[in-house]
Amino acid sequence: MIEPDVVVVASGPGPDVAVPDGGTVIAADGGLDRAAALGLEVDVLVGDLDSVSPAALARAESAGTRIVRHPVAKDATDLELALDEALALGARRVLVIASAGGRLDHLAASLLLLGAERYAELELDALVGDALVHVVRSARTLRGTPGELLTLLPLGDGAEGVTTSGLEYPLDGETLGPGSTRGVSNVFTSAEARVTLAEGILLAIRPRETTP
Repeated sequence: MIEPDVVVVASGPGPDVAVPDGGTVIAADGGLDRAAALGLEVDVLVGDLDSVSPAALARAESAGTRIVRHPVAKDATDLELALDEALALGARRVLVIASAGGRLDHLAASLLLLGAERYAELELDALVGDALVHVVRSARTLRGTPGELLTLLPLGDGAEGVTTSGLEYPLDGETLGPGSTRGVSNVFTSAEARVTLAEGILLAIRPRETTP
């Protein structure tokens, strides 16, 4: 079970997912509407507010939600601004809830954003549609179900010294270069999988996962 201290909700449609209780909730612009659909009480609203519904914005203002408004002409996506706000709040474990639909460039940018160096101190996970994504720096232990798929994708210049356990196709100090597909469609063989690496960053993607 993921136990985040901050949940960041991005805009866009998505399935009805279970969200752990207790964390601060930050909505990235239209994520305010998604948060309401998930029954989440938002603590902070961040963005240029061009995609949030007027009704949701009015409710947030009435409820005293802290609103961090940015200009429409900005150099970062609303999700990036929301993650920066999580950093400013001193977050250590962050769960992002995002849509898998909409524009492909937005989806790609959001996945790449998770590996940004300034978030290196965060334990960062994301529910993207019904897939669960983990950012792996140095090491992560992932709890799953035997037979569940797990894909390891390198970011940036690739990942070196990748070693796994608890997966059907083990890696032992391997290099996954930029664009490598070697880590696609591995499979949990036990309730836990361990992924370590000497250098680089991996996205560990579990498709069709519905609960964190």
